[in-house]
Amino acid sequence: MTAARTDAEQSLETKEFEWLREGLSDVHRFVLPVLRDVMIDGDYDSILDLGCGNGALTHELTKHCGNCTGTDMSTSGIEIATRSYPAAEFCVSNIEEPLPPRLFDRFDAVIAVEVIEHLLLPRQLFARAKEALKHDGELILSAPYHGYFKNLALALSGKFDSHWHPLRDYGHVKFFSLKTLTSLFEEQGFELKGVWRVGRVRALARSMIVRGKRIG
Repeated sequence: MTAARTDAEQSLETKEFEWLREGLSDVHRFVLPVLRDVMIDGDYDSILDLGCGNGALTHELTKHCGNCTGTDMSTSGIEIATRSYPAAEFCVSNIEEPLPPRLFDRFDAVIAVEVIEHLLLPRQLFARAKEALKHDGELILSAPYHGYFKNLALALSGKFDSHWHPLRDYGHVKFFSLKTLTSLFEEQGFELKGVWRVGRVRALARSMIVRGKRIG
């Protein structure tokens, strides 16, 4: 896989989360196998990749679902996506604002990979998902995993700075555990359908994936 680096892990005073090239990022190799299984199980006809970045993941989704759309606030990401991955539809959209009306009530599933940890107001992601989903649609999202043993390992190894990237513009601002992330699904009217930890051993997992069906 080709790494899709963003802002060199430092403050560049950028106006957006910048994308420099096409290609999948490192986390996708952990997340994609679960997403493929979920898509087969869900048999979705339409998918919205919310916070699609440079569109590489959206492109992978088109191999399993012919009707895929990606949105992101990053104009640099959407420019790369539109140029590199013509099989999907892409548009610029800020997650802090309502989706374009043409995307309302349209999708069987919304997928958001490593997005929610970047949001000061994470419930906005659920608001956008509800706009996009059909009445019984599903939300599948991933986020970096945090738990007691992983946080302890980070502290003992002195890896907090390299894990949290405090100097990165538009970097991580929320740090979820499985408990807090699944609680957010339930609070926002989604019935849990699956939870996974991916990458490394379970207690030190790289990321977690949660799947929920809209019931509210």
